[in-house]
Amino acid sequence: MKLDDVKKLHQKKYRQQFGYYLVEGEHLILELFKAVESVGTHSDIHLYITEARQDFAQPFAQRCTIHTVSNKVMQQLSDTKTPQGVVARVPLPDASSGQGLDATATDAQYIYLHEIQDPGNLGTILRSMAWFGDTHLLLSPNCVDPYNSKVVRASMGAIFHTPIEQDVTLDMLNERFSSIAYLDMQGEAMTAPSFKQFPCYVFGNEARGVPLDALSDIDAQAYTIPGSGKIDSLNLASAVTLALFSLQN
Repeated sequence: MKLDDVKKLHQKKYRQQFGYYLVEGEHLILELFKAVESVGTHSDIHLYITEARQDFAQPFAQRCTIHTVSNKVMQQLSDTKTPQGVVARVPLPDASSGQGLDATATDAQYIYLHEIQDPGNLGTILRSMAWFGDTHLLLSPNCVDPYNSKVVRASMGAIFHTPIEQDVTLDMLNERFSSIAYLDMQGEAMTAPSFKQFPCYVFGNEARGVPLDALSDIDAQAYTIPGSGKIDSLNLASAVTLALFSLQN
């Protein structure tokens, strides 16, 4: 793959065209290779480094192809103001493969996000899911791209450890799951024991929430996070994190 094409991977259309995305910075690349070691989900990784970062790259020499580039080229590959001098080109997993993990495990619980737009929210949700574990992520059409560089950074490496399926429509949920829960101000308290019994939990767009008309067609059960009532909503990532915590306790 030509360097000029690698530089284009900051745009979604080129990520889809070439089948790769970029991972930048020491911490994220260390997490990437940690996932490679533990799960073996990635291959054909290319690591771009500056001359000054040779020592960082050496431990990974047997697991990737290393390219030494100039500082000027690194600036073009980087999506940050102060590049660390290390960027990896990683193959995109199949959108329905769940990052190569068993995305059809019968005992797994699923978080479904409907048309969320904020890359910071998605990155934070991925971090929470990786922290608590045992959940898979489903993304509807028109969600922010999980391989957007802002999402990848915000995930702090959690994206390599969380099964992800994309382009899952709401009507597909009824076919896959025997029961579904979602959050709504008028629902039953999330502290109810029944909240933990669902295989799939639906969360809506940051501004519009969940499409209640569509959820009524798939017979989803409403729950709410008890609060003081002083404000009318929680940040989406906070709501998902509280739900994940509740599922584990």
